[in-house]
Amino acid sequence: MFKIIRWYLFLLVLFSQQVLAQLPDFTEMVKTNGASVVNISTTQKAKPDEVLSGKEPQLPEGLPPEMEELFKHFYKNPDGEGDGEDEGGDEDAQSLGSGFIISKDGYVLTNHHVVKNADEIIVKLSDRRELVAKLIGSDARTDVAVLKVDATDLPAVTIGSPEQLKVGEWVLAIGSPFGFEQSATAGIVSAKGRSLPGGNYVPFIQTDVAINPGNSGGPLFNMDGKVVGINSQIYSRTGGFMGLSFSIPMDVVMNVVEQIKTTGKATHGWLGVQIQDVTRKLAESFGMKKPQGALVARIVPDSPAAHADIQIGDIITEFNGQPVETSGDLPPMVGVTPINKEATLKLIRQGETKTVTFKVGLLPDQDKKVTKTKVEAKPANKLGIKVSELSAEEREALQVPKGGVLIREVEKGVAKDAGISRGDVILRIQNEPINGVDDFDKVIKKLPVDKSIAILIQHRGSPAFLALKINK
Repeated sequence: MFKIIRWYLFLLVLFSQQVLAQLPDFTEMVKTNGASVVNISTTQKAKPDEVLSGKEPQLPEGLPPEMEELFKHFYKNPDGEGDGEDEGGDEDAQSLGSGFIISKDGYVLTNHHVVKNADEIIVKLSDRRELVAKLIGSDARTDVAVLKVDATDLPAVTIGSPEQLKVGEWVLAIGSPFGFEQSATAGIVSAKGRSLPGGNYVPFIQTDVAINPGNSGGPLFNMDGKVVGINSQIYSRTGGFMGLSFSIPMDVVMNVVEQIKTTGKATHGWLGVQIQDVTRKLAESFGMKKPQGALVARIVPDSPAAHADIQIGDIITEFNGQPVETSGDLPPMVGVTPINKEATLKLIRQGETKTVTFKVGLLPDQDKKVTKTKVEAKPANKLGIKVSELSAEEREALQVPKGGVLIREVEKGVAKDAGISRGDVILRIQNEPINGVDDFDKVIKKLPVDKSIAILIQHRGSPAFLALKINK
């Protein structure tokens, strides 16, 4: 019996050693690259009225309000009032983040939101030196900032290729979570090419590496010790780590860096369409076998799309030969394409496949927000909605230059269940443009029963296709 137990213990130890041998060892990687990772501290001078009123200076913007509780940039400290240290009673707002050195002559990368509105930026090296950094330039759309410190022979990282990164591969992050400098955390790549709210021009790398406030701007290393991303966002209900972290791929980063070094700013390619995913019900209404592609919900006036053979209701399935599986795939593809370069789209229009060429434009500022007004409405119909014509003032406020009907009331029914609400503008129904109340009435009368119907609405200034089914 004793011999059996000894044999069992021997096998158990042997198995444990084999398992441990398969786990990665990050010690050399941390030793080699730790000195290239820096701590970023910023100071923003408070305005006189803010000091007198006791109001805290405004923090850098995060993501859209509707996603604020889920997606948070790392501008939060343990108490939820800043990224890292926050000198409570001081007149200056201070924050902490991370960064890393990309060249021996002093170029440092971090996130745009870490240094946004900063009056002073301090880069703290691993050898305890603190250097004042100059902001060479930053890009809010990709959340990348380039800094320069006056120093030489600095330890620089090696840039890797995110394209060669595989889902399931081990990765390492080094940064300053909650101000704890040179903290190393490891995990695996969970997914690639993630599209997040507020990050349309970045195909994020998703990992389960423990990332927390203060890690923002730090590097993500692959197993070869090369940087493949900048840690930028977390998915969190609390502001802390919950197993979902997102990094900006280095191919996107270095494209921005080269532009900033050359011109002081970054530019992005532009098609000029607002798009959305094709749901199962929308795919059915468009006669598609499966949901795929980016559905064109709006074409911006005087944009590259407006001058090309692109129509509302088109479903873009390829860009320059690259497949577009979801709407989130398209913006990064267009964004990294050089301005004025000719590009090709493959799209589906009313069941037929077409190829369209256009010249990539320069991405302008975002559209302004809209407001709503109201007037007398037509009686409700089988959709359970009341509509009216739009006045000139409403068209200007709602950014509807022509056509459409304004929804005044929504009763319980299929329209409300589909997400249509008061103040929305109906622009198209089943690919038929709605130029007014008369058009709306004619189209409504001939809508089929128990079949998915695609309706294009404009909701709070943004167009979107919705699918609904009228019951008998």
